[in-house]
Amino acid sequence: MSNPPVLIDEAAILKRVGELADQISDDYADKGDLVLVGVLKGSFIFLADLSRRLSIPRIIEFIAVSSYGTGSVSSGAVRLVMDVRGNIENRHVLIVEDIVDTGHTLKYLIGILESHRPASIRTCSLLHKAESAEVDVKIDYVGFSVGDEWVVGYGLDFGEQDRTLPYIGTVAPDDRNGG
Repeated sequence: MSNPPVLIDEAAILKRVGELADQISDDYADKGDLVLVGVLKGSFIFLADLSRRLSIPRIIEFIAVSSYGTGSVSSGAVRLVMDVRGNIENRHVLIVEDIVDTGHTLKYLIGILESHRPASIRTCSLLHKAESAEVDVKIDYVGFSVGDEWVVGYGLDFGEQDRTLPYIGTVAPDDRNGG
């Protein structure tokens, strides 16, 4: 795919990332190092930009899960592919996601990370598809709310394509189904 239609342009994304970074920095001021746990692969661009804009001490960790396989619809069954490598016990943790739709993945991640006994766990997602929610999960920091369209760019992909676009674009249903 090339040049999907723009849903959220680069300037709007960077402005919102700065606002989120300011809010997170204020909320975690004087609490020691914040552990940012980026959810691979989709969050890597958002995590990089967000972490650079924070004015507080931070540590970067990654976790990887799978719920889509190669399809375009979440299976609902989430599996851990890679756990965090560092010790997060008694530390403040912020899960950084690219998108939350059904909520299954984020709920699963919170459970996995709670087993590491952090001081606190909060969540941040660049995008939220509230219409698609199937489980109740709190997102503490939301970049943008979007509808039910399939989105790509700024870390999000469709079949590993369009992940590095500097904006969020939409993919037509015909493109998703191979035709």
